[in-house]
Parts: sequence; structure tokens; C-alpha cells
Amino acid sequence: MIVKGTYFQNDANRPLVYGDVEIENTKRQRLKGEPLLDSVLCEPVMVGFCGTDNELMNMGQRGELSAKFPEGKNRLVNGHEGIVWVPSQNRFAIVLIRGGDSIDPTRYTEDETYFEYGCDKADGLFADKEYFNPDMLLPIPDGYVHDGKLDLSFAKKMVFPDPFACMLFQLERMEDMGSAHNFRRTMRAHKCNEASAREIAKKEIFDRTVIFGLGTTGMFIGDLISKKYPEAKILFIARSPEDSKKVTFSVKNSGAQYLRNTYDTEKELADAIIKKLGGRATTFIGVSGSNVEHRIAFEHKVLGCNGLYNSFSLGPKISFDTMPFGFENHLIIASINFRQDHMEKAIELLSKSNYDEIVELIDRDEFAADPIKAYKEKIYSKNAPLKTAVIWNEKYVNRER
Repeated sequence: MIVKGTYFQNDANRPLVYGDVEIENTKRQRLKGEPLLDSVLCEPVMVGFCGTDNELMNMGQRGELSAKFPEGKNRLVNGHEGIVWVPSQNRFAIVLIRGGDSIDPTRYTEDETYFEYGCDKADGLFADKEYFNPDMLLPIPDGYVHDGKLDLSFAKKMVFPDPFACMLFQLERMEDMGSAHNFRRTMRAHKCNEASAREIAKKEIFDRTVIFGLGTTGMFIGDLISKKYPEAKILFIARSPEDSKKVTFSVKNSGAQYLRNTYDTEKELADAIIKKLGGRATTFIGVSGSNVEHRIAFEHKVLGCNGLYNSFSLGPKISFDTMPFGFENHLIIASINFRQDHMEKAIELLSKSNYDEIVELIDRDEFAADPIKAYKEKIYSKNAPLKTAVIWNEKYVNRER
């Protein structure tokens, strides 16, 4: 079937194109080892743009996309966060592109790759119609469809389940790591048994948390930590002005503190962070994509002894002399995946949130006319909103709710 859509390709001048896309009704597999299932034809309704899509466009410009193309195709459909209408089932669904039911999706077997976990090299959502594995079409909660149309406020929130699910997984992993890393020391300090010490250590790992960078991922993890551990001191670090919408919204949602990075040197910034926290960090979370993250954490000693360092941006490569830093027994982790149960919980939590307030819309026709320009000037420009989405199929959306 030929439909209209936007897609990535290996082309230095036109890495993202709006035009004809061929889609195929083939049996699809969600995870390796699972059965092949008949595809379900869907119509995308509301789709969000994310940093991964922006990076795919850049990769296409450099000719690096072949590993993610669907088999036999020379293109990859844009977009992987949003809601579709499923005509054969007369319902809306949220598309699960990434993450499956594996116990720990960061642990692959020798013959698997990241993209075989939930993604199956699937296309994205920016096409008039698409085929999906039925197990990747998650139901939406009751109460958000009226007269056959989806409430716009709810639809805006549902461009976030992917990163929000990632952050739920991050929180779970940091709890596991912090507890395992520090429970023996906690047993001695609190004079308690192992079970109690593990629970205390799970909480104490977030006592003084630095979140370096303030995109949606940083915002979400701060929100989740503050809700589960209200006594944790959380400090966002970014370059945005204190009165910007990004900062005011994030601080309000998480009850965090904010430190604007206007310092001349990394040492001055590090000293200011420690002063603001009232001590060295127990957890340092890097989401900025900058190599300065690990220099601030390790070389300038913002991360305290027995602290946890978590980097889940796609940018930095952590490299340092392990001799002077290793003696402080730091634990370094990184992952950006999630399980399906995280996705389901993310949908539930987001449906009751106020995250629709930070989503702005771009007109479909404007985007289709020049998608590269839209990315560069409106979606990922310096003055871009926190999140941009497009109503891909207007007939299914109720703008008044």
C-alpha cells in the first residue's frame, strides 16, 4: 500500500522527506522468540517529535541509517511517540515502539540487539496509515474519548509515555543499584538487619540528587524521585533563565531547586552545586549530552563517596583515570530502555498529570511542506518549546477537551 508520510533516508541534502511511503501487511514479531502475528492497520492521530527523531535525521545526513531500516527498505518512517486509531477494533491505542516484557531489557543475549527489544526495526508514526504488531497497541484509560473523538489535552500527554517509561525504569534501576551498593554500610550506620538496610539505602541514595540538564527526561526523573521520596533534595542544573517556562514548570512539579550555569569555570560551578545541595551528591544524573557532566561529577568531586552516577543521554563518553576516582567507590550505570509494564504505568500517571501544558502544536501542512525546516526552526531550534506534536489526523481529535 502506498500512503503519504515523512521518512528518513541516507541523503546529505534530503535526510527527511514528505512523500509516498510503501507499507506492507506482513506478520510481525515484537520480541525475538515470540510468535509472528498478523499486522493491524492503524491510522496515526497524534504524534510527537523527540530527540531520537532529530538524531536519526542527522544520521541520515551522514549516511549512517542502514542498521535501522526495515528489511528490504531504504527509508525509515519518522516519529515513534503517539496515538493511533485502530479501525478494525474501533478504538484508539498508544503505540509501544520500544521495550517489551523481558525481565531486564538492558540484558541482551548474545544473538540479540537493542532494536530487537520491542522495536523489531519497526517504522514510525508519521504516515497516513501503518501496520503494527497487535501486542504493541496499548489501550488508553477510560474517560478520554467523547463522541468518537480523542480529547486533545489527553492526546498531548500521550506523546510522553516513551521517555516517561524510560524514567520509571531508571528510577527502578537506581533503587536496585543504590540498595545493593550501600546496604552493608547502611547496616552498620543504622545498626539494623539486612532487609531494613536495603530499604534505607534505596531511599538514601537520592538524599542529594543532581540532575545535570533539563529536557523532558531530566524533568520526568526529578518529578518521579520527588513523588516517591519527598525528603530527597533535588537540584536541576541547566543554562536556561530562572524565569523560563522550562525551569518554572520543572521546579514546580518536583519541588526541586535550580542552579543556572552561568559560571566561568567548571570548578566554580561544582563549588556552587555542593553549596546549594548542602554537601556532595549521593546521586548524579546526567541528561545534558555533554562531556562536562562526568568532569563535574568526578574530577570536581560533586559526586560523593559511594555515590551513584547515571548517564542516559546519547552524547557523552565517560573517560577518566580510575585510580584517583576509584577509591571513592563510585557506581556508574547507564541505560535508556524500559519494559512494557513501565509503559503501562507511564500512561496511567501521565493521564492524571499536567504535562499537556508544555506541549505545543505544529500544523501538519506546515510540517509536511518542509519537515527539515520545521525541525530546525520550530521543533529543535533555540526557542523551541519543551515538546512539539502534530495532529496528524484532525477528524479524530476533539480540540475543545
